[in-house]
Amino acid sequence: MVKYKQMGKAGWFDNDENSAKLSRLGNPLQKLAGAVDFEMFRPELERHLLNHARKGNAGCRPYDVVLLFKLALIKHIYGLSDEQAEYQVTDRLSFREFLGLSSGDAAPDARTLWAFQDALARKGLAEALFARFHAHLDSLGLIVNKGKIIDATFVEAPRQRNTRSENDAIKSGDGGALWADQPRKRRQKDTDARWARKDGETHYGYKNHAKVDAGSKLIEAYAVTSAEVHDSRAVAPLVGAGDRGQDLHADSAYVGAEVDGTLRAHGITPQVTERASRGRPLTDAQKASNRAKSKTRCRVEHAFGFVANSLGGFLVRTVGLTRARGAVGLINLAYNLFRYEQIVRLRLLPVRR
Repeated sequence: MVKYKQMGKAGWFDNDENSAKLSRLGNPLQKLAGAVDFEMFRPELERHLLNHARKGNAGCRPYDVVLLFKLALIKHIYGLSDEQAEYQVTDRLSFREFLGLSSGDAAPDARTLWAFQDALARKGLAEALFARFHAHLDSLGLIVNKGKIIDATFVEAPRQRNTRSENDAIKSGDGGALWADQPRKRRQKDTDARWARKDGETHYGYKNHAKVDAGSKLIEAYAVTSAEVHDSRAVAPLVGAGDRGQDLHADSAYVGAEVDGTLRAHGITPQVTERASRGRPLTDAQKASNRAKSKTRCRVEHAFGFVANSLGGFLVRTVGLTRARGAVGLINLAYNLFRYEQIVRLRLLPVRR
């Protein structure tokens, strides 16, 4: 008679053994928790999200704001919906350990997560939390300031099925008057997202315009617009006095007198790849210059590529620019958190203590 391994018998140390095995297999959330002190975000979250006018302890107590913040990060790291985030946290040991939930603790439900993210978006807290972590990175000397890179990537949103006349009204800025007699339908309609076409591919949603530190590949600043906005339009809000005296690398989408003037007004040297035009091919000298510039400029693709391949991609399941801005802010912050963990673990840069 064949003897099989004994199954179905729980042991005292089963959770510890499973956790240790997850660590050996490579648990990214465990690495993140070991490198980042998430308590740094608590003051900002509690100041804006808690009801400080509450006089008594009656009623249900809120979930810890840092726990909800980490749950929102999990959602974007793994590309989950609110409902799937609730299910997965209930089911997965690695998620529960990252959130600090014991076996008897109930996971926040999807509605609670939605309300938390909505508050983050309405109050601009994603931008504030991003800035808080950027200040921490700068204090550690990880914002190298030896050149910047700027680029944009599409952020896909749920595609709308509108009539031609409805789309014309949205494009003309009159989308707010549509579906006035159908409030439930109107809540599901995104009148801020736009269609765009690039390299033969069609996109619908928004754009994430990012400025990246060339030395560390950390995202320093970002701006979120609708998808049809040209990349060069976001240069002005992304550059500032801290970039003075540095080179700024960008692809040929940023060629133009307006961008050049904006950069030079801030004391920034443009390093923009040149492009050919009909009847005016690039010279050998221009091609050589482009190759040299691209060695630095391509580093921004590493950041976008990490998000696409490891963090579920630039995708939002929200309606409207305000919520999209909050979601993209959390995605950019998640990237910086993982990049910081990688820098520390692999000793890619010296960290000031």
